Amino acid sequence: MHMHPHLPYPDSEADGVIAPLSYLAADAVRPVSYAFTPPPGQPWESASYEARDCFIADARRQQGLALDGNGFLLADAPSAVRDFDDEDAIVATYYAEAMELALTATGGTHAYVFDHLVRRREAGRAALSFGRASAAGRAAANGRIHNDYTEESGRRRLALVLRDSDLLPFVQHFSIVNIWRAINGPVQDTPLAVCDARSVQPAELVRGEVRYPRRTGEIFQLRHAEHHRWSYFSRMDRHEALLFKQYDSRTQGVARFTPHAAFDLPDIPADAPLRESIEVRCLVVHA
Repeated sequence: MHMHPHLPYPDSEADGVIAPLSYLAADAVRPVSYAFTPPPGQPWESASYEARDCFIADARRQQGLALDGNGFLLADAPSAVRDFDDEDAIVATYYAEAMELALTATGGTHAYVFDHLVRRREAGRAALSFGRASAAGRAAANGRIHNDYTEESGRRRLALVLRDSDLLPFVQHFSIVNIWRAINGPVQDTPLAVCDARSVQPAELVRGEVRYPRRTGEIFQLRHAEHHRWSYFSRMDRHEALLFKQYDSRTQGVARFTPHAAFDLPDIPADAPLRESIEVRCLVVHA
């Protein structure tokens, strides 16, 4: 595995693309999104969103990327898993690979993968939205800018993951890292954009709910600001993994939240394959 050292931000359009990103509307308060068919009279999403054309830099041209600095990096990390429809292989092999990646990137002492999700861009490439599962059961690409955890839900996840562990009293600090990989060749249509954590102000992050059949999750959504700095890695392939920070219990001096969203590349080839990806979430403990 090799962590790519990656100029802070490019200054020519050749170093990125301009594409719309789906921000939370400025007046939205406590947005609620349903991951299953909502009760009668309830909308799938309670808030409205506004598409903003953003410059999204190609991060392959950037130097010095680090999880604790800007909040994301790219690793050259081939997987032994060949078939990402094989749930057993994912849990038995891919989880172990992901934990090793997370520990290398963070210097943590313990890592725990607690879930994964395989996504596929819908045929016809319908307008990006919240990325719910399709009738076939596979989740779509998620085009709403979000961060998977808030202050509260990040701490709650630590308690859930370590509830049967003797380690909890010895935790000095911890983080939650998302690891995202393309699984059907170079991404040509709908990559993942990540926002430099240093460019996000706390007041721009809005707590929201994601309601599942048996639980409710709490995430951050993002209000627009001109100073947000967006990046993506062009043509990500199977041997690469994008790591980005979703929570850090330390409150000073490190990236804590890295908003992200899928976006459609302009001018894609007519025969571009539909993007397929796998993401895992990993809790990393420093004890």
